Amino acid sequence: MWWKELLFTAFYSGYFPKAPGTAGTVVALTLYLVEYAVFGNVSWIVNCAVVLCGVYPAIKLGDAAEKYYGTKDPQEVVLDEVLGYWITVLFYPFSWKIAVTAFFLFRLYDVIKPFPARKLQDLSGGLGIMIDDYIAGIYANLTLLLLIFLSGFTCFSFF
Repeated sequence: MWWKELLFTAFYSGYFPKAPGTAGTVVALTLYLVEYAVFGNVSWIVNCAVVLCGVYPAIKLGDAAEKYYGTKDPQEVVLDEVLGYWITVLFYPFSWKIAVTAFFLFRLYDVIKPFPARKLQDLSGGLGIMIDDYIAGIYANLTLLLLIFLSGFTCFSFF
């Protein structure tokens, strides 16, 4: 079970005493930077594969986490922040400005929980844990697209 705990706490960042969700998002950003360092300009393809292949297993890990902690949506579980951040940067080529802007946009939407995220987080099990962050990631991704559009640049020359 240790490996599940390692995953659903995003390398134990979920045990950070203050703002574990932000700590989990820092892990997501760090993994994103490592991904770019390893895969370079094709890292966005790897990001797509990770998101596509990770959404369902993360939900199942959320189910296991609720059993492990004996509570609904335990704060130690921050794998949802990792996937939410990766959804935020989905389809974008790497740039520092995108990576950092995505971090702040995702945290904003994760905190305010726009419709229908707040309602859907009431779902039971791993789906309830993960869905609000998936939605926050979608909102942040679309906001990033809007910022790129309004700045007059393509996503390949953001800002």
